[in-house]
Amino acid sequence: MKTKWTIDSNQSDVLIKMRHSIIAYLAGSINKFNGHIDIENNEIKDASIEFFLDVNTKDAKLEQIDSHLKMKDLFDVTAYPIISFKSTSFEKVTKNINFLKGNLTIKNITKAVELDAEFIGINAYNGDKKAAFEITGKINRKDFDLTFNSFNQNSGLALGQDIKLIANLEFTV
Repeated sequence: MKTKWTIDSNQSDVLIKMRHSIIAYLAGSINKFNGHIDIENNEIKDASIEFFLDVNTKDAKLEQIDSHLKMKDLFDVTAYPIISFKSTSFEKVTKNINFLKGNLTIKNITKAVELDAEFIGINAYNGDKKAAFEITGKINRKDFDLTFNSFNQNSGLALGQDIKLIANLEFTV
């Protein structure tokens, strides 16, 4: 029997990482997550995910590591405060290998991306059934004009070419 689960924004979050520069943790309570997954016999049959991340929020935990580069500079959050993703298809390869394809928009530039989607499992918490799902992917920062890369302003460290996106999503029945 197939069961449709909906995303719980308050229990979902996104981590954005780039080598030698920034880590940004964007909690679900301050961002908007929509979507569902269909689960049959403890396996994902279909998924539709959409999220909007406000990278200019005062409540986000933005950390600077090993450099003077700040997330606000890289993402130009004053002009483009929202990062969004909307899935266009879900492809199940095996029980543990799934691909979520969709459109990612950063700085008003939209590109089709393919992300790995892993179904972590189902647990009961406070009487509610919860399903955990992790989406990961590498995004070429130059595809989205994230080119702030002054060698001198970055303490002499070269920035990584890719930005790693990790979305931890929790669904409820």
